[in-house]
Amino acid sequence: MTDTQLDSAAADPATSRFLPILLALFVGSGCAALIYEIVWLQLLQLVIGSSTISVGVLLGTFMGGMCLGSYLLPRFVSRDHHPLKVYAYLELGIGAIGLLVLFGMPLVSYFYTSIAGTGTFSIVLRGFVAGVCLLPPTLLMGATLPAIARWVETTPKGIGWLGFFYGGNIAGAVMGSLLAGFYLLRLYDMNVTTYVAVAINVCVALLALTIAKATPHAVVPPAKAVEASPGSRTIYLVIALSGFTALGSEVIWTRLLSLVFGATVYTFSLILAVFLVGLGIGSSLGAGLARTLERPRVALGWFQILLCAASAWAAYQLNVSLPYWPINPSISTGAEFTFQLDLVRCFWVVLPGAILWGASFPLALASVARKGQDPARLVGGVYAANTVGAIVGALSVSLVLVSWFHSQGAQQILIAVSAIAGLLTLAPIASGDAKGKFSLAAATALVLATAGAAYLVKTVQPISPLLVAYGRYSATWVGQSDIFYVGEGVTASVAVSRMPNGVLNYHNAGKVQASSEPQDMRLQRMLGHFTTLLSDHPYKIVVIGCGAGVTAGAVSIDPHLQSETIAEIEPLVPKVVSKYFGEHNFNVVDNPKVHIHIDDARHYILTTNEKFDALTSDPLDPWVKGAATLYTREFFERVKEHLNPGGIVTLFVQLYESNPAAVKSEIATFMQAFPQGIIWGNTQQGKGYDLVLFGQLNPQPIDIDALDRKLSSPEYEGVAESLREVGFNSALDLLATYAGQGPDLGRYMQDAEINSDRNLRLQFLAGLGLNLYQSDPIYVDILRDRKSPVSLFTGSPEHKQALLDLIARSGG
Repeated sequence: MTDTQLDSAAADPATSRFLPILLALFVGSGCAALIYEIVWLQLLQLVIGSSTISVGVLLGTFMGGMCLGSYLLPRFVSRDHHPLKVYAYLELGIGAIGLLVLFGMPLVSYFYTSIAGTGTFSIVLRGFVAGVCLLPPTLLMGATLPAIARWVETTPKGIGWLGFFYGGNIAGAVMGSLLAGFYLLRLYDMNVTTYVAVAINVCVALLALTIAKATPHAVVPPAKAVEASPGSRTIYLVIALSGFTALGSEVIWTRLLSLVFGATVYTFSLILAVFLVGLGIGSSLGAGLARTLERPRVALGWFQILLCAASAWAAYQLNVSLPYWPINPSISTGAEFTFQLDLVRCFWVVLPGAILWGASFPLALASVARKGQDPARLVGGVYAANTVGAIVGALSVSLVLVSWFHSQGAQQILIAVSAIAGLLTLAPIASGDAKGKFSLAAATALVLATAGAAYLVKTVQPISPLLVAYGRYSATWVGQSDIFYVGEGVTASVAVSRMPNGVLNYHNAGKVQASSEPQDMRLQRMLGHFTTLLSDHPYKIVVIGCGAGVTAGAVSIDPHLQSETIAEIEPLVPKVVSKYFGEHNFNVVDNPKVHIHIDDARHYILTTNEKFDALTSDPLDPWVKGAATLYTREFFERVKEHLNPGGIVTLFVQLYESNPAAVKSEIATFMQAFPQGIIWGNTQQGKGYDLVLFGQLNPQPIDIDALDRKLSSPEYEGVAESLREVGFNSALDLLATYAGQGPDLGRYMQDAEINSDRNLRLQFLAGLGLNLYQSDPIYVDILRDRKSPVSLFTGSPEHKQALLDLIARSGG
């Protein structure tokens, strides 16, 4: 069959009339793929952790599988097979493996946690687990576009359709992102969400097989070697650089926009959806241009130059403009209105660059396409190059560039790389036209573009200290505090500020996470001292989350403590708090009894073989994406397995920036693991502020007299002084914060949603309440179920009655 005959076959009306339907198939395929991506990455993070290394391994494996699939299919699947049948079988395979991953995850988790450790071996093992779970399905996902590409010819019209297929796939990905992030996972769980994706795969496959029966497929003899287009290697390099800048920018934009909006699961879904919308618009635009332009390489080059301006625009908005928009999220009457505002701001920042990156893919296809070329090899090669660049961009920016050069330097590097990509594409055109003649106009334009890019690099400003410190409330805090330290770590940006009254604040995730304010110091000291004082043998303690170190510091001064481990995910945090908060945290970081373990705290608990006497958990707000994994029923059960007899667990629960549903979920989930658990209330001016949940492996009454003797002894003078500093002058004062116990909370917890590994319900509930301030009404509702704890405490009649009187007067 000649090239002309081949083109005629591919363009036959009997087959070409189905091209719009194939576009719809790719919408469904993209929708299912994003649903799987969200579920799989969430499932695997529960197993191998949420540290930067773990997330990097997962992202690299996921995208690496897509890359390999696109590259390998045209080399191992003959053109003799009907493209639609190949595509259908790939979709069915994805659905089957999707179910296998879902139900095989407990086995994978057991295997991993039974042998995992730390260091290089741990990293290799994480990569192995991610590869076993993600490579098979992502290989199939990556192969779908090359498979369907064989349905069209490598002519401008055919390349245009490939661009539309790519755009349709992205449109489906937008739907999948929003469907999973805002609906399926919010209301159901990972099982149901996976079933929806599998159902989409099956529908797409059946429709593709139906069309395949209705359309002929000419068996294509082995094609003659098609000479590569001039400069095709440069185009592959340029599209790789485009992928590098696209995913690198997405990492930075997600990091900064999560400060602007609040780092909820909804924010991440929103940013991803907007980025994909831009890619979809751009790919459609690029597909249209690819059908009409005689020299698509020129458009590809200038789009890379324009990306310098789009990236500089985003940098200006994120670093200079958005933090000062006059917005106060707390005045919103509903989360849906805040989402609308965030959507507009996200489009304002992300859309220009995303459109240009989306257009680059079909233009790159058109730039290297040659008549008679295997469309699958064409698409697979360009897609693989783009994906390799994306992998390198995402990993290098998240693991290296931001922490080494900060977001300012990383954004400057990305602008420079876009300029280099544009120059690589356009320089050969400027140096000589088709007849080898020098083009002065083109050369002049390139010189001006280079100068413009250099100027744009210089315009990028450092990240706003106000944004790091106060995030979504930045505009309301202008000029109210002295932000004297800002640091950008691998996983988080932190800041330290001082108020005019001398109060010191520690900021993380765009908000004050700890401070020397009386109510905050009181809570952190309660967490630490309840953990050790009510334990018969507080020798070995684990603290989840370093924060300002005050909780860990309270633990560290117990005279019987032998070993304390602080599990902290961000390496920058201990360095910062040791320098600025030593006075408030008893210099805990420098204490020889204290060991700092840098890793995801959940991963540490799941993989350690050690047992300990008590654990106290003071993680980031539950609305921060990923934090809910430290509040699940399964996690609490694993903690219990690591406790020695008589072991104790304490947990921070915030009432501010939350809602009743989220607080109920936290308490009810904890009480499932510790049915006799106790709630201690930390109030501010008599009103509810936050809570300490207290659980015992072997519940026993609290001896008031024994606690009083401890605090009165010279050995415990340091602990007693620490409590006096926050208003607890005796054992009775501390125990009078009693706010309820598990067995009495039936009414309160009857409609609570349990947070489990399979639903992570808490992050969706809490994400709807981060701009609310309903602390006292929530606390009052809890107190409605509080009963006189006659059997909870033992001691002398005088002490016991005095305590019961104090509790009764405290609001119940």
